[in-house]
Amino acid sequence: MTTAERKDRLFLVRHGETEWSKNGRHTSVTDLPLTPEGEAVAASLRARLADEDFDLVLTSPRARARRTAELAGFPQAEVDDDLAEWNYGDYEGVTTADIRKTVPGWTVWADPVPNGETPVEVSTRLDRVVARIAATDGDTLVFGHSHALRALAARWLELDVTEGRHFVLDTATVSTLGWDRGSPAILRWNS
Repeated sequence: MTTAERKDRLFLVRHGETEWSKNGRHTSVTDLPLTPEGEAVAASLRARLADEDFDLVLTSPRARARRTAELAGFPQAEVDDDLAEWNYGDYEGVTTADIRKTVPGWTVWADPVPNGETPVEVSTRLDRVVARIAATDGDTLVFGHSHALRALAARWLELDVTEGRHFVLDTATVSTLGWDRGSPAILRWNS
């Protein structure tokens, strides 16, 4: 007996622009509002997502993701704490360039984050999200953050969470993951 191939899709939406995302500052627990531009672009997502039918809509607990979901037409999105951004610990609010002044070549994907999360911790919580999505019959829409969504894409693709480093993700973009001949695949990215 063969198992039916999955056909469900996972839509990833990074939140709209904030002052810190605009300036390249690491933002995890700091709850910043969207900029006026971020609000306008988030609202434009409504038309892009209007023709889709989702069986599950999730959002990070952070206000910037919840507001993006609301403006995109999904005020009922269910908060899932596992979708919070990577905890940057002591690097909260600091740019990569500033971190590299004291830790040359630093990257969240490969180097320690003092008082923050490790890749293993991020992977553990995002694996719970992947399992939750797998238990849903249809398509899922997720509103979240750059590093966490890139890591979620890696886990969907059955890659190590650190492979998320290969998936650049702009604010207020839609990416779609799905299946190709039984293998998890990227269907559309950063559009």
